[in-house]
Amino acid sequence: MLSFRHAAVSDVPAIVRLVESAYRGEASRAGWTTEADLLDGQRTDPGAVAEMLRAPGSTVLLAEEDGGQLVGCCRLERRPDAEVYFGMFSVHPIRQGEGVGRQVLAEAERVARDEWAALTMVMTVIAQRAELIAWYERRGYRRTGETEPFPYGNERYGIPRRADLVFAVLAKPLAHSN
Repeated sequence: MLSFRHAAVSDVPAIVRLVESAYRGEASRAGWTTEADLLDGQRTDPGAVAEMLRAPGSTVLLAEEDGGQLVGCCRLERRPDAEVYFGMFSVHPIRQGEGVGRQVLAEAERVARDEWAALTMVMTVIAQRAELIAWYERRGYRRTGETEPFPYGNERYGIPRRADLVFAVLAKPLAHSN
């Protein structure tokens, strides 16, 4: 059973460890969300996570098992026009494929819809990650047709292993109950 809470600054080191384990290096290959074939270097750092926690209209949701073990997280950021950006979605590599990700995504959508009155959830996914995009599509997200450039030259986001990386923009309307 997972419990959810909003992160505090004291959670920054654990969040960075989780995100790095899910996306970078050999340890990330235990799960299926690794970007190790596309990017080297870091996925995030303590400064970036602390900035997210301090930013107005931004939160990091944590998913913990009984006993407080962090197994998943995501960032939510309010945007204009009742839109919420979903990012930094991470599940511990050895817990991937067990439904943790579905639970984190569902809680993020609930917070966006019920607590922030959002009408749409949006995200960016590296376009070359077809299997990940397909996972989101099975959960109701659709490509908008828009793309965003990968931040080449900014090692804070990683060191690209190829020259054609681009982000696909996905969106999902959030149904409101009456």
